Amino acid sequence: MEEERIISSESQIADAKEGSLRPKLLDNFVGQGKAKRNLKIFIQAAQKRNESIEHILLYGPPGLGKTTLANIIANEMHVNIKTTSGPAIERPGDLAAILTNLQEGDILFIDEIHRLNRSVEEVLYPAMEDFELDIVIGKGPSARSIRLDVPHFTLIGATTRAGLLSAPLRDRFGIIERLEFYNLDELIFIVTRAAGVLGVALNENTALEIAKRSRGTPRIANRLLKRVRDWAQIKSDGIVTKAIIKEAVTGLGVDHIGLDDVDRKYLKTIIIKFRGGPVGVDTISASIAEESDTIEDVYEPYLLQLGFIERTPRGRTATLLAYQHLDIAYRPGVVQQDEQYKLF
Repeated sequence: MEEERIISSESQIADAKEGSLRPKLLDNFVGQGKAKRNLKIFIQAAQKRNESIEHILLYGPPGLGKTTLANIIANEMHVNIKTTSGPAIERPGDLAAILTNLQEGDILFIDEIHRLNRSVEEVLYPAMEDFELDIVIGKGPSARSIRLDVPHFTLIGATTRAGLLSAPLRDRFGIIERLEFYNLDELIFIVTRAAGVLGVALNENTALEIAKRSRGTPRIANRLLKRVRDWAQIKSDGIVTKAIIKEAVTGLGVDHIGLDDVDRKYLKTIIIKFRGGPVGVDTISASIAEESDTIEDVYEPYLLQLGFIERTPRGRTATLLAYQHLDIAYRPGVVQQDEQYKLF
């Protein structure tokens, strides 16, 4: 399953222990130059006016630092932060309980905000604009509406699918920032810093080997570093070398550019079963027994970034780069039948 993949950018249970690896201040946050510059100005302006910062929407692929940035903003503004997620707020009453327990100026961080229940979303609108809650008590003829004042707060929403946000909700965010994949230099710095926190001895060359396999995502970089640390501890008395890293990532099924068995299965399905494409995402979904949403949100962004696939009106096609990476002869439209091209 996708959530068990070592290179999955989705948060996993083991990642809950990485809090010490997260920067606490904006100046220590690596990458996302445009978003960081903008947020620094917005924070300083709000502090000069002695106001709360405007509501913020952070969007982009998972693992790029949306939660970290939310906590940094709270630290920079010297306020408390309450963290929850869209699916966790099931009823308007749940939202009312959260908002009425906030203090003046606090931050409410809602991860996966695109998954908010519509009835909850309707209640959130006046809270974001007027800092008031309209709650209906009772049912039928005896139902009555009451209005509650809530403290001035800042909502920070995070989503991997900004297109699924309703227009009325999206329009109520005064600050909208997209997070991008990290470049190699940024990932080397992140890996080196995390290694220092974890007490792992790395040089620039060994940090590069981990960074190259991190799919442009700090969360994956930190996870790979921790697995390499485990490997080194057992195999080489804690000494991390290029050989140890390659042995570790090979054991984890991750190749030199960060693709794992699931990625290769996806690419081989297009190339071998469907002659290189085009093939619809629903057909691929049925072929590899994975949800189409997961394919679009988790598998494809990195493959698109590498230029291994193309999204066309007729479906997905594999590019020459994908054939070359898998060492398959480039013959689009031809069924690949050689033994070396088997799917599994």
